[in-house]
Amino acid sequence: MKLMRRYHFEHWWFVGMLFALILIPWAVTVIYCPHLLTALWAVPLHSYVLANLWATAWGVANILCGLCYVRIGMGLTTAILSGLGVCLGVAVPLLVKGSGQFQDAPALLSPAGLALLTGALVAVLAIILACRAGSGREQATLSASRSGGFAASLALAILAGVFSCGCTMSFVYGQGPIMAAVKQQGAGNVAASVAVWAVGLTGGALVSVGYAAFLMTKNKSWGILFRSRREFLLAAVIGLNGGAAMILLGHGMLLLGALGASLGSGLQQISWMMGGQAVGFVSGEWRGVSRRPRRQMWLSIGLLLMAAVIMVLGNSLAENFRYK
Repeated sequence: MKLMRRYHFEHWWFVGMLFALILIPWAVTVIYCPHLLTALWAVPLHSYVLANLWATAWGVANILCGLCYVRIGMGLTTAILSGLGVCLGVAVPLLVKGSGQFQDAPALLSPAGLALLTGALVAVLAIILACRAGSGREQATLSASRSGGFAASLALAILAGVFSCGCTMSFVYGQGPIMAAVKQQGAGNVAASVAVWAVGLTGGALVSVGYAAFLMTKNKSWGILFRSRREFLLAAVIGLNGGAAMILLGHGMLLLGALGASLGSGLQQISWMMGGQAVGFVSGEWRGVSRRPRRQMWLSIGLLLMAAVIMVLGNSLAENFRYK
């Protein structure tokens, strides 16, 4: 993103989301899932609807996330989104059981559930520190005055955070019937999990790609897409990164067992935030900022690591005890 000069938000977002949400998952699904139409026809309609409702909410969060990257930087945006997303991503599958293997997840108030919630609360403390650090950074750099105000940007990021778990929830509540149908027709485990993303994220893909297309139409800037091969390739790299992340997330949640929905969502959000902070530091977002905001952000990262450890311990409790 920071290397692009001709592309505006709508251009790199269009290319990136096109690759991540449509081209990559559907290419893998079509190539490696035999008799795909037969398999998808066997999936109950309500499974498609539920998965895509979650995905559509995530699509809205996706747009707000991209806007906030531009307005308040990647570090603070990912901090807010992951902090809120980890709470919902951990709690929702424990309250309302997912599909497939996630139906056997422990109860919310079981020892394992309480451990995961404790980890989520530690992550909330981390997000509070991150927000304080981000506010201090904005006061130092005055970048918010160029992007519509820090308070407004913060509100957008919080709204995106509420919806951000929609991607994970789309997989959690759609993978059972979709994977079963595709595997029955001869698909392997990895290809079947990718098929869940392809089908379940349709709503989110339409929102994400459609919004970028709307902006380019409104601004009459479609031609910019083809004026720089270098920036098109950079935008495609964003999409390849996003597509690979989703594939790893889905298969990783399945490998984690019954608690994979909650634990996988929590770990993904935490690692996403830490990655965002790393990019923010390396790209100079914190250059010239005083020590206090920097210390707050480092402490926030330490709390996130602690939250991840607590969540992993919660998963070990689920393996050692049997719950109804």
